[in-house]
Amino acid sequence: MAGSPALLLLLALGLCCPGVHGQSYSMTVRFRDSSVTHPQVGQRLELECLTTKDDSGAFWVRQDKDGTLHFIVFISSLSRTTFEWSQKTSTRFEAMKDSKFYRLVVKSFKPRDDGNYFCLMNSNQVLYFSPGLPAFLPVTTTAAPTTPAPATQHGVTTKDPCLKTPDPETSKEKELNFFCDIFIWVPLSGACLLLLIGLAVTIVLCQQTRRRRCRCKRPANGKPNVKPSTPSRHV
Repeated sequence: MAGSPALLLLLALGLCCPGVHGQSYSMTVRFRDSSVTHPQVGQRLELECLTTKDDSGAFWVRQDKDGTLHFIVFISSLSRTTFEWSQKTSTRFEAMKDSKFYRLVVKSFKPRDDGNYFCLMNSNQVLYFSPGLPAFLPVTTTAAPTTPAPATQHGVTTKDPCLKTPDPETSKEKELNFFCDIFIWVPLSGACLLLLIGLAVTIVLCQQTRRRRCRCKRPANGKPNVKPSTPSRHV
């Protein structure tokens, strides 16, 4: 309780230090309705604290699931109540003293009221704690949704095209491989094409040179040109 730091310090010391737990007084806490095991949402829940010393008043404290203490109320031996922030009344709780019982009522139980409830008493500067009374809403378990089997028609199972999603890393790897293939095969194809062109040009030039070398005139009789000899005249 922010309005009572000394009380919180005492509570912390009482829970952490076993030496402050007295043995002279016995304190018990219980549900007023013995049939209650788990409170229900919106239920009016009544708790009782019974102590063998009823002239010192009693505190009600709740410990949540995280182990944090929350002051609820102090009930004096004259049934006077002091709630959080030194308020005399509360919108969430009711408290009273009935004979040797110090009662706490949760008007409408909510999930925020889950926790272990303690009753404690301060006598001669010694704190006496009751055992904790767990008050938790029942845990509801929900079944996991079942995936319906794909519809079949004439014994053929129809596949859902949305079941498989492409892996972005796989698609990126394929794109990189594609670009690598382009950078490798395009220059290689160009070099092969240039080699083919060069080979064709070489063949054409060789054929033209051969033709030029073979252009020589031959006589009709097949013999080489020889100057005709002049016949000698007989006198």
